[in-house]
Order: sequence, then C-alpha cells, then structure tokens
Amino acid sequence: MSTKLKANSLSFFESIIMGVAGSAPAYSIAVAIAGLLSTAGMVSLNALLIFAVPMLGIAVAYKGLTAKMANAGAAYEWTKSVFGGFFGYFSGWALLIAAMVFMVTGSVPLGTATIDLFDPNLANNVLLTTGIGAVWFLVIGVVLISGIELTSRIQVVMSTIELGILFIIAIAAFVHSAGHTANPFSWSWFGFGYPAGQFAPAALATVFLYWGWDVTANLAEETKGHEYNAAGQGGFLSIFATIASFIAFTLAALLIFSLSDASGFSDNLIYHVAVASGLGKVGGYAASLALILSSVATLETTMLQFSRTLFAMGRDRALPTYFGQVHERTVTPVRTMYLLLVVGVVVIFISSFMPSISTILNDSVSAIAVQVCYYYGLAGLVCAWVYRDSLKSSAWDFAHYVLYPGLSALSLFGLGLYALTTFNLTVKIVGIGGLVIGIIFFRPSGYGTRVADIVAEE
Repeated sequence: MSTKLKANSLSFFESIIMGVAGSAPAYSIAVAIAGLLSTAGMVSLNALLIFAVPMLGIAVAYKGLTAKMANAGAAYEWTKSVFGGFFGYFSGWALLIAAMVFMVTGSVPLGTATIDLFDPNLANNVLLTTGIGAVWFLVIGVVLISGIELTSRIQVVMSTIELGILFIIAIAAFVHSAGHTANPFSWSWFGFGYPAGQFAPAALATVFLYWGWDVTANLAEETKGHEYNAAGQGGFLSIFATIASFIAFTLAALLIFSLSDASGFSDNLIYHVAVASGLGKVGGYAASLALILSSVATLETTMLQFSRTLFAMGRDRALPTYFGQVHERTVTPVRTMYLLLVVGVVVIFISSFMPSISTILNDSVSAIAVQVCYYYGLAGLVCAWVYRDSLKSSAWDFAHYVLYPGLSALSLFGLGLYALTTFNLTVKIVGIGGLVIGIIFFRPSGYGTRVADIVAEE
C-alpha cells in the first residue's frame, strides 16, 4: 500500500500538452461555440476576450500556488491550508461534481463525432449517441488505469494531430471567406452590444470553454522540474493556445455563416466550417477526427483531475481513506478510477432520457460553470492571501499574485451568484444541488486513520 504517485513521469512539454488537452480546443469549439453565438450573438468575440482576463488571473494563481505547494489535490489542498478543512473540502467536492457532470458533456460529442464518420443523419439520436459515448468512456478509463506515462504519450500524439487539423481548417475558412462573406467583418464584434439578458449565459459559456487547463496542477506531484515550477508554468502557457483557437473559429463562423445558422451547429461546428470552407468530405472527416481526439483528450484529463483530487482527499482523510492509495504496479490511484467508471456510466445512462443532444450539452455547460466559478474563485483568494506580504519585496509580485488573482476571484464569484438567478430547474438541481449534497459526505474530524500513518505502521 502506498500514498505516493509516480514522480518525474511528465516533462514540461507534456505538462503544456496536458493543459491544452484539458481545455480541449476542438471539443470546446465543436460543442460550446455555437451556444456562445446563440447567447452573445455578434459580440461573441468580446466574450472570449473579456472573460479570458479572469481566467488568466486564476491561471496566475495556480502558477503561484503550485510553486509553493505542489499537490495532487491542488485547489482542495490550497484552500484547506488557508481557509480550513470545510472550505477545502467543498473546493475539492466542486471539482469532483464538475468532473462527474462532464462525463456526459464529454462523452456525448464522442458519440456524435463517431456517428458523423458513418451517417451524420443519426447524430441527433440521443440513445445511440450516449451509448457510443459510454463505450468510449470505458475505453478511456482502461487506458488511464494502465498508468500516467502511457496516458501522456497518447495525449501528445492526439493533441498534435488535433491542433494540426484545426490549423488547416481555420486557414481554409479564412481563405474561403475572403470571397464569400456572410457577415462583413466589423470591429463592433469586439464591443459590448450583448442581447438583453444574455450577458450571464455568455459569461458562463466562456468560463466552460476555458476550464480544464488546471489539470496540470493536479499532476504536479508527477511532473518533472519542480525547481522551475514546470506544472504551474505549463498550465499557464497552455491557455494561450486555446484562446487563439477559440477566437479563430468564432471569427470564421461569423464570416462564413449567418448568425442563426452558426448558432445552430451544436453537434460539431468544426465539421460545418470545414465543409463550408471547400474542404468537402475529407475536411468533414478530418473535423470529426479532431473532435474525437479532443473529446478523448479532455475526458482523459478530466478523469485525471477527478482521480487525483479524490486520491488527495482520501489520503488526507477528507473522504474515505480507501481512495488514498495507489496501485503497486501502475502507481496510479486505480480505486478512484473504478468509482468514476461506475458512476460515469450511470450518469451517461440517465442523460439518455433527455429530449435532445442540445439540451444535454447546454444544461451541462451551465452546471459545470457554476462549480468552476466556485473552486477557481477560492484558488484566486488563496493565492492573494498566501502572497499578501509580497509587497514588501516586490510591487510586481504583489500585483501579479495578489491583486490580479484576487480581483479575478471576485469577478467569478459575482458571475456565479448572478447566473444563479437565470438558470432553469435542471441546471439549478445539478449546479447547486451538486454542491449541497456534499454535506452528506463531509466529516469535520475526517475519515478513519490517515493512509500515510497506516503505511508508516506497516
């Protein structure tokens, strides 16, 4: 029995790739940009840029906190160390719930993209799509159980191919739009002309788009280069690649399609952009491949976040110590993966009873964004507290690690609270209820005996 993960398994480059895979450019573009266009309309580019600001602030916080406290629990551990076990527990719990919901949000597009390769007309069949997604989900789980090193190698290959396809399709879209523009370019697209009542939904869609890069912090114990904070730096740098891809495809969609058409492509926006750009069936197949690779990649990283967070909480007795152990051969927390696979399949099965793929994705995005606003916000406040004395030595460090993360945290808290008033019943039950149900499993004095203490006795 051991409580230590396999150190020095990931390089700095692999950390960056994990961050990119976590935000999943192709997946996010395919399933969430259409929703953003339907809410923010012609100012969707503004939403992507404006809400990148607090996201970068939280990324700075993660970079600063990883440098001081590298831990598989990341946000859970940091929050606990500053604000105590109660807030630490619910920071970790929020991530666990967000990951659980994402099992549906990530698996469904995998089913859609797989069907697109054979018969796109079946892509809106909810039962078929969720069923294929569940199979993918189980296959990914088996790969993760085999060990972090194999997972990372596969991730590098998948993300490289994904980004290459996105680059080619984006170039083709801009070349095509030069002579066939549905909407003439306007600088007003970067303005604040949001449709009435759509600011909060647009903000939440953008928060979801940028979520996921923080997996690098959960893998900090397994990443090489602690002396130069490779895990923290990798997560921060990965965000810029995703920002660029989101802006490129949102701009391409606005140039090629009418707003009503673009906002309706919730199945796979990349597919429609590729076909409309003159790349034909080959482009469509490539787009479907990019979505499959990206969906697999982001499911992997989300499952990694879940398993490492649950492992850290079990190791620390915040949840049953059964989960705070690693497998002797693979040196991975396989017990957390077994739980995730069982619960994930159940959640995916339940989602198959929802009326449409679009409903599943839209409600899931909003519910996840609430959890993200909460635990990202806590991390920002923790960073501001940890670095509060930095003004004595460096004004730059104070602005960098106190003011910026602190203000970013407050903006995310404000967004989350405001958005609560705009949700439908499903989102409220999943988004708010998911957090509240954590009370059932919270134990002020913790669970049993620390796994590390048991190991020491043996």
